Amino acid sequence: MSGAWRVLSEEIARWRDAGRSVEFWWRDDDAARPGPALERLLALSARSGVPLALAVVPAQADPAIFSRLDNSVSVIQHGTDHANRAASGEKKTEFPASEPPERALARLDAARKRLAAQAGDRFLAILAPPWNRLPKSLVPLLATAGFCGLSQYGPRSSAVPARGVRQVNTHVDVIAWRSSRRFVGEDEALVAAVRHLAARRAGLADTGEPTGWLTHHGVHDGAAWDFLGRLFETTLAIPGVEWRCAGELFQVT
Repeated sequence: MSGAWRVLSEEIARWRDAGRSVEFWWRDDDAARPGPALERLLALSARSGVPLALAVVPAQADPAIFSRLDNSVSVIQHGTDHANRAASGEKKTEFPASEPPERALARLDAARKRLAAQAGDRFLAILAPPWNRLPKSLVPLLATAGFCGLSQYGPRSSAVPARGVRQVNTHVDVIAWRSSRRFVGEDEALVAAVRHLAARRAGLADTGEPTGWLTHHGVHDGAAWDFLGRLFETTLAIPGVEWRCAGELFQVT
């Protein structure tokens, strides 16, 4: 076992010694159309038994993808169209600060209804905004557009950021977006996971927020796929580790 894997195992052991379970969850972004990468993603979830929250772009969604989902896969909403509306000097976002809230909410509501009709009972009304960015002013209004959940990136500041909205974020992105746009590497991914687990254990991050793994099947290289397979196989064999499904985490029945 390499150093980074050993460090992860040791951190999990600290949780187990404290009588606590380590909870992970898995979100994959940018789903829209059938293809080899999506097929590989779904096969990995089915083979490993790890539940998958598939974030689908409503405006780009091909109905054919939904017939391929088994019971281990939940569909959540990845914005509306994944179009960058950022103003000059603003980071990429589908929801710029300049957009009137009522316009953004109308887009979200229409997209939610479309995606729900396509995905059927696999759909959960959870918003994972593109680039993980959403104006704070929109969060208290999400319930009025039919959403019960929000998922972004980084430790959450609140499990319930607004009435009727539950938040569960991701914390480990396996893609190095700022450099190679390829797999970040085993060490970096595992260190990020251990960092969040240790912060939770020490009470420096929300102790009740499961550590979330974020993937983007469309840009995975071979190393990313190999890592995910090893991650699932390794963690599922360790006592005290649970991979949770989105429906449970967001308390959607």
